[in-house]
Amino acid sequence: MATPSHHQNAIPSTKKKKTHKNPEANFLYELNSCSKSKDLKGAISLYDSALSSNTRLNQSHFNTLLYLCSTFATDPDSKDLALRYGFRVFDHMMALNIHPNEASITSIARLSAAKGDGDYAFEMVKKLGDYQVSPRLRTYEPALFCFCQKLEAEKAYEVEEDIDKMGLSLEEPQIAALLKLSADTGRGERVYNYLHKLRRSVRWVSEETCKVLEDWFCCKASEIGSDVGSVKEAILRNGGGWHGLGWIGEGKWVVKKGNVKPNGRCCCCGEQLDCVDIDDVETEKFALSVAGLALEREVKANFREFQDWLEKNADYEAIVDGANIGLYQQNFAEGGFSVLQLNAVIKEMYTRSGNKWPLVILHNKRVRALLENPSHRKLVEEWMANGVLYTTPHGSNDDWYWLYATVKLRCLLVTNDEMRDHIFELLGSSFFLKWKERHQVRYTFLKGALKLQMPPAYSIVIQESEKGSWHVPIVCESDEESLRSWLCITKPGGCEDEGKRKERSP
Repeated sequence: MATPSHHQNAIPSTKKKKTHKNPEANFLYELNSCSKSKDLKGAISLYDSALSSNTRLNQSHFNTLLYLCSTFATDPDSKDLALRYGFRVFDHMMALNIHPNEASITSIARLSAAKGDGDYAFEMVKKLGDYQVSPRLRTYEPALFCFCQKLEAEKAYEVEEDIDKMGLSLEEPQIAALLKLSADTGRGERVYNYLHKLRRSVRWVSEETCKVLEDWFCCKASEIGSDVGSVKEAILRNGGGWHGLGWIGEGKWVVKKGNVKPNGRCCCCGEQLDCVDIDDVETEKFALSVAGLALEREVKANFREFQDWLEKNADYEAIVDGANIGLYQQNFAEGGFSVLQLNAVIKEMYTRSGNKWPLVILHNKRVRALLENPSHRKLVEEWMANGVLYTTPHGSNDDWYWLYATVKLRCLLVTNDEMRDHIFELLGSSFFLKWKERHQVRYTFLKGALKLQMPPAYSIVIQESEKGSWHVPIVCESDEESLRSWLCITKPGGCEDEGKRKERSP
């Protein structure tokens, strides 16, 4: 009997043999390894070998090489090598007619700035349009910082204008560089404008930016005056915390570092800081946005009726999200709508506002149910008699009503709703968080006792007062705000003194 050969029963292998990478892929793999390990010399050696072996290079190869060279362009030990090969690689890329992308241009701009050629760095950024590629803020940074360091003010301002045209926004490092440039070249009005850009862009400044501000106010600040009345009006119009009308006062600035008390009073100068609101223009836009979205989603006649009613009843100082409070912590077997909780909030807000009733927004279905309950009817009727209740109609979303009323009347809003719902995302408002901080009153009930968390006594933002002083919060690692350092900048002969001098003058 023949013995079967083991070859006859062998199962064919399905495992594919490992294929070798092609030269281009292998080159990119090794280049990326050099990039991760920050090995510039290794990458250059690979590049030279690729040229010797006529390896076909693509955009990814060139970008990786350019990135590595630009990374070492500020390293004293490797700068010459990085610059020499960086420009050689870029010229090679262009000679092969491989179009650069944003990453390529950012790298060559950094290389140009490293050798002090801000003009070429900016020229490269402007050429991105030829390739239908949009620059990013980082693409402009090398030219901007180079011009700032070389005190070439007009060129730096031109870069800033181009950034603005592209719809990009400056961040703290760029604003601080422009502010320092303006200070070093004696452009006081520019310093003032950049200080306000900083105020709009960040809540607090870094230690580096703080040093720039200290140097300016201690040594080089200019003296410009403003009318007292117009300053106060501007601060009210802007929502508090700034007027934007220019430097105020005479004499040298007094610059100190200190803390701010929990009540918002500066420990250095004793001035009261503001809880900053959005300004008149932003408020009007916000109200129109809310109304527009509400009219798209609600029955138009119902919401317009509410708008008309609000115009005639515009003296409320607080709006209450009735459903949010009544249903708070009611997710248990006997839980329902807590009239006691809602009444506690109504009474507390009435007392806090000097005996002015708040406006409670509540769905008519909820109000009907409360009126049908004998134990609640009398209290609800009292609310109605005092003008406390506005009942929203069937099919409506209460949120639109209480949000619109709060924005339109510029009053407080009592709710724990964090307003993360998609309807609020639709507003797309950059000032929404600032508005919430100023207007939202949160609450809790501990063993049945109401505790309100009112808006903060002051806002942790750069502030400019009607006296002409400035208060600048500095970055703080602690969560305890009382430990945060502030730059307190005051000037003898501020707005109040200036007003007194005008009154005394013939």
